[in-house]
Amino acid sequence: MAATLEVAYLNGSFLPIGEARVSPLDRGFLFGDAVYEVIPVYEGRPFLLDAHLRRLNRSLNELRIADPYSTAHWLTVIDSLIKKNMGGDLAIYIQVTRGADSGRDHMFPDQVAPTVFGMASALATPDFSAGVSAITRADNRWHRCDIKATALLANVLSHQQAREVGAADTILIWDDEVTEGASSSVIIVENGELVRRPHGREVLPGTTTDHVIALASAAGLACRQERISISRLHNADEIWLTSATKSIAPVVRLDDQPIGAGKPGPIWQQLIKLYEASKRE
Repeated sequence: MAATLEVAYLNGSFLPIGEARVSPLDRGFLFGDAVYEVIPVYEGRPFLLDAHLRRLNRSLNELRIADPYSTAHWLTVIDSLIKKNMGGDLAIYIQVTRGADSGRDHMFPDQVAPTVFGMASALATPDFSAGVSAITRADNRWHRCDIKATALLANVLSHQQAREVGAADTILIWDDEVTEGASSSVIIVENGELVRRPHGREVLPGTTTDHVIALASAAGLACRQERISISRLHNADEIWLTSATKSIAPVVRLDDQPIGAGKPGPIWQQLIKLYEASKRE
């Protein structure tokens, strides 16, 4: 697990992470009434920052929380977090809650200011040259997974199931179809073509996945948005897990059965090079 670094941000102030405090009446604590983003940073430069900020704003709008900052202010906060934590390769975590009320009430409170928290963690460069394993489980999350909300208990339990058997993640299945991973998005490769599930309320719009698809399209690879059955998943030539911290992880075993040749496939080999090059750019 990546180490959290020393300097955090809370409601306008930068302070040691151990000194950051929020009210126990904060609705993020009481109800999970909050959204978040994780922004990868390479050599001190945030990656896909505009896409992450657009998704943060969308999640806030869907929960009817007013965005507390302008884009320029967000850029200043993120840049300061990077610099105060010595730059390098980082994961910047941003969380916005509806705020702290005077009591516990399910109704939206009137005239409370959102709580804004940010921190930095060291971002390791994963070695996926041997691939990873994954498992499948039923998707028992709420039906607004397009919102990047902090209420992640179902994801936590599914991801823990994967960790307990040595797998990288759990691929979630709803009505015999793939939705996404517990902490990632899913792309499959069939006959040299990339396939992802279309955007909808049951999946998070993946900024990393969008970037991977754009890279593949620019390289002349066909990319489709289609629903993916569990049978189709198991018979795919390649399976990838994508996220801000995983980049593109090739799945070589699923439910203890090999995928393709049981090693990272040729399309992944091509895309990971393009992805790494785009980080340097």
